[in-house]
Amino acid sequence: MRLTAAEKYELIQSVTTSELGVKKTLEEFGIPKSSFYKWYKRYLEKGYDGLEKSKRISNRQWNSIPESQQNLVVEIALEYPELSSRELAYKITDEQGIYISESSVYRILKKRDLIPAPNHILIEASNEFKDKTQFVHQMWQTDFTYFKIIGWGWYYLSTILDDYSRYIIHWELCDSMEANDVKRTVETAINKAKLKSKAKPK
Repeated sequence: MRLTAAEKYELIQSVTTSELGVKKTLEEFGIPKSSFYKWYKRYLEKGYDGLEKSKRISNRQWNSIPESQQNLVVEIALEYPELSSRELAYKITDEQGIYISESSVYRILKKRDLIPAPNHILIEASNEFKDKTQFVHQMWQTDFTYFKIIGWGWYYLSTILDDYSRYIIHWELCDSMEANDVKRTVETAINKAKLKSKAKPK
């Protein structure tokens, strides 16, 4: 999928502010994680310029835009803070009769510290732990899987998995997903594994 620099920038803003999480948000947009993180890395390193496909030199450099027009961009951006650089460029072109590219809008606002930073920095997940477990019961993983049974309602499968052996030590089918459910599942797993208090896993 070929996206413009402006589209990549808007995608980054959407992903970093989404409550759905990175994976789900990218699935909604139909964007591979590898492509997103490549663009995101370039954006963190070089800003908007890192999202450009090539270093083509425009006939009109952004810093050659008259000061009055740059001030107009800032004025409109402050009046409509919800608009992206591309939307601002369209608005200025349509309403003011002045052609200006989205990249120029971005750079003008960036120069004046009017481009907000992402709400949080994303870290790409690794395929495996850096420090792997070396023996059974060194570390356990807990998880809830929820599903709806027609005519019965929602149920939640609480599981305890040994990280080293990948063996499910204990599982329980619960009608809620609360801390007490997890605590009960863990305590039962400890009893099943016959672990002493000093030998409890992480």
